[in-house]
Amino acid sequence: MFLFDGPDQARMTILLAHGAGAPMDSPSMTAAAKALGETGFRVARFEFGYMAGRRTGASRVPPPRAEKLNPEYLAAIDALDTRGPLIIGGKSMGGRVASMVADELLAAGRIRGLLCLGYPFHPPAKPEQPRTQHLADLKTPTLIVQGTRDEFGTRDDVATYKLSPLIELLWLEDGDHDLKPRKSISGFSTADHLRTMAEGISSWAERVTGEVG
Repeated sequence: MFLFDGPDQARMTILLAHGAGAPMDSPSMTAAAKALGETGFRVARFEFGYMAGRRTGASRVPPPRAEKLNPEYLAAIDALDTRGPLIIGGKSMGGRVASMVADELLAAGRIRGLLCLGYPFHPPAKPEQPRTQHLADLKTPTLIVQGTRDEFGTRDDVATYKLSPLIELLWLEDGDHDLKPRKSISGFSTADHLRTMAEGISSWAERVTGEVG
């Protein structure tokens, strides 16, 4: 099952998976999808099996290791009716899973880019345990939207990691893992950051695909 935002006839589609602990209709994912849809993208959200199972009363099974979800991400792409260029990605763990399958999909001509919202560069408070080895040689054009105070990867943390030159970072000042700033401290609101995110993604996607969203 997918949740859709944006025009059905949009020139580009963005497929997003959720993070480890929150579903596809969490407030942060819903806000991001709506902002992107209003910018002109067709946005599709889906859930991995363990999360979908929680909706049917199944026990709160913890998420499996991220790489175990690769087949489910590939299956979601197969099930999605896409028109025009496809960009894959997700929130936190969802983006990490997408990053693991992106290069094979790019090589097959099935996707044009990778979008990560709040990438989990490392476990909270453990920057010495990076989850970035596969990102060093990534061949897929990638945009990571990251808050500067994200506990999974601050600006200072990320500066120490080796990343592919095809990875671009859009930093949102004082944003947390959900990209939300503290308005009283940063001077920015969540709406400000959503607008900056959507505009930045639109500009990047147009550049890497040659299409207007």
